[in-house]
Parts: sequence; structure tokens; C-alpha cells
Amino acid sequence: MSAREANFDGLPGLTHHYAGLSFGNEASTRHQHQVSNPKLAALQGLMKMKALADMGFVQGVIPPHERPNVAALRQIGFSGTDAEVVAKAAKQAPQLLSAASSASAMWVANAATVSPSTDSADGRVHLTVANLNNKFHRAMEAPTTGALLRAIFRDPQHFSVHDALPQVGMFGDEGAANHNRFSASHNDPGVQLFVYGREEGKSGIAPARYPARQTLEASQAVARLHQLDAERTVFAQQNPAVIDQGVFHNDVIAVSNQQVLFCHQLAFQDQPALLASLAEKMPGFTPIVVPDNQVSVADAVATYLFNSQLLSKPNGKMLLVLPEEARQHPGVWRYLCDLVESGGAIDELKVFDLRESMCNGGGPACLRLRVVLNDSQLAAVNPSVMMNDSLFATLNGWVERHYRDRLSQHDLADPQLLIEGRQALDELTKLLNLGNVYNFQQ
Repeated sequence: MSAREANFDGLPGLTHHYAGLSFGNEASTRHQHQVSNPKLAALQGLMKMKALADMGFVQGVIPPHERPNVAALRQIGFSGTDAEVVAKAAKQAPQLLSAASSASAMWVANAATVSPSTDSADGRVHLTVANLNNKFHRAMEAPTTGALLRAIFRDPQHFSVHDALPQVGMFGDEGAANHNRFSASHNDPGVQLFVYGREEGKSGIAPARYPARQTLEASQAVARLHQLDAERTVFAQQNPAVIDQGVFHNDVIAVSNQQVLFCHQLAFQDQPALLASLAEKMPGFTPIVVPDNQVSVADAVATYLFNSQLLSKPNGKMLLVLPEEARQHPGVWRYLCDLVESGGAIDELKVFDLRESMCNGGGPACLRLRVVLNDSQLAAVNPSVMMNDSLFATLNGWVERHYRDRLSQHDLADPQLLIEGRQALDELTKLLNLGNVYNFQQ
């Protein structure tokens, strides 16, 4: 039975704003307090999804979460009606209202870690919801993420959706953004690479400036849940020095597809040994290592060169999907053009304008969750979330009806924003046949 990789992109939510909530993510910090355009963010995301679907790639959509998260605000002491809760938070702790209003669930590379059925002992696709416990605004995502994934991957014969790991520092888990998989084809058993930033209770080498969000213990737990073969599973530490330069997830410094690893020279701790280990376990393993003297870590972070999508084409070559910022940087674009002309695995570049997402620190790879599916599994996915002409037109119309084209942190106090969001999501659950995945009352 043939298998293909499907990409499920997160749809930016109605409260998309620039709050600078993510310490360690330099783009997020740099654009703090600027005015955002939620409508444009959603339309840019939909355009990318539709363009890739039109090119023949399997493409789905994951809807946004309800925001502001009134339940989270109640949990930390704000009371009254929902509107009163929002008003009190806005007056007493606007930074907490901002966190509870974050649209960060759009970056579904952090939604879960995924293993295909060919790698799992029970022959099912496994998805473990990420706990994201390093940041308050993201740690609240796990319950809704789990509900959404179960509404999309709903057949237990084919899919196993695991709850998030315990919400403690030892099991800090950031999802697929710190996970790679290598295989000869999407049909074949693979070698899975879990990348971590620190090991609990070990001094070792660690970043000094920014937090290491992913732990070894979390990665090992996910591998156990997914019933992976230990001989085909690799754990590697991200280079702490690049974390301190703004590489908060591995997908900011490396991306993989089939037998190819596209990464920076300084991506991993003890990188030569890691590449040798992967070559031993994965016949045909092909690393494309970008030298630091051609593209610095700072330039990689500024352009999100590696926060790209590497996609298999019918001709056996690969397409690299990049943000516009990579094309605008002369040195990075020169490197990419030389790479395409070299005759290697990557023979095509595709650029998208994702500025609204990029200003908050999320590029093409942040916006998508990769899921390898065989024909039966793809047929078992909720068909209402799969991108096509009809869904694209429907979702564009939905965005135009419900989204604002200007949002500041001050606007989060507007009680009408909560009402608008709930009305929009109530409509969206019906459009996407999701059932009751949100807890609010109309």
C-alpha cells in the first residue's frame, strides 16, 4: 500500500497579535507591541495551503483555538461573567490577558510529535500532544489540541492520539519542531531523530542565555509511547550555542525529508558523530550541511532559511518551501540559488509571503504538522479538513466575515472580540465537521 506525507497547517486565529511572549524567539521579541493583521495572517496561511495542494501535495487544515482562554484566566483567579473575567484581567494583569489571547496554536509543528505506522510496533499512526510547558501561553494549548487531533484523526483502528506528557520541567515537550524522520521513501520503515536541548538533572553543556525547551526525558517518553524500534531511534542534543542565538527549536536550524537532512554546520552538539550515526542506520543518508562562513546562524535565524518545508516531488527531487525573508537576504538567496544549480537533491525553491506569522517567529515549517499516511489511513482522516477548491473558497469567505484587519494588545480588552471569536469558531466546527471541540457556551 502506498504512503504519502500529508501536511496539516494551522490556521491563524482571530486574536493573532504581537505580544513578545516567547523569550528565546527573537522575532517575537523584536515585534512586541506592533499592530497585527489577523485577517491577513489567516489569508496568507490559506494561500500557502492552497498553492501546495494545487501542486499535488496532500494538504489539510487545523483550526485555531478559542481565545481569549477564559477558563485559564479563571484558573488564575479572575472571576465573574466571561466578559468580566476579560475586563478584570485587562485592568489588573494585561500581560496575562495577552498570554490567554495568544494565537500561538497556529504553529502546529508544536502541536504533537508524529510517527507513521511503518515505524510503530502496533501498525498505527501515533501522535503525542506536546505539553509546551516552557511558556504559559502555550502550555494551555494541550487539551484543545488533543480534541482537535482526535476530531481529525478519529479512527482508532488507524490512529492513536496520546495525551500530553506530565506538565513538569523534566518532560518539557515541544512536539514535531524537535523531531526528524529519515526513510528511503514514505512507504518504508524509517529512522527517527529526536533532538533535545537539555537532560534533567545533568549539568552538561547547556545554553546560558535562552532556555532549552525540549528535554531528553520527553523525547524518550514519546518514543516509548509510539512503540519505536530502539535500533532505529536516535537522540541528539541541539547545539546550546545556537539556542543562545535564537534557535529555540530544532526546526529553526534543520529540516529533513526522506534521506535528506538540510542543516546548518553548527546545528547539533557533536555534529560529525551524529551524521556518521545516521549514515550507518540509514542507507543513502544525504546531509546537506550549510557552512557557517556562507550563512551565519544569525542570518539563518533572521531569514528562517531552515524553517522551511522540504517536500518530495514526483521526479525524485525535492522542493524547498521558504519565507519571503529568505529571498530578500542577498547572501542566503545566493546560497540557495547555487544549491539548486548544483544538481543535488533540492532542485526547486518556492517562496511565500508569511510576514504576519514571521513577525511572531513562525515560518513555513512552524505552520505545518507532517503526517505520513498510507491510502487507508488517508481515507480515514476527517475529509472536511482536506484542502481543495471548495474548502479554500469556504475558509476565505469565513475569514473575510469574521476576522479583524487590525489588532493591538489594547484591543484584547474588547468584550466583543470574545463574542466574535466564539461565533466564528462555532461556525467553523460545522464547516469542518469537528463536533464539540471547544468548551464555550453560545
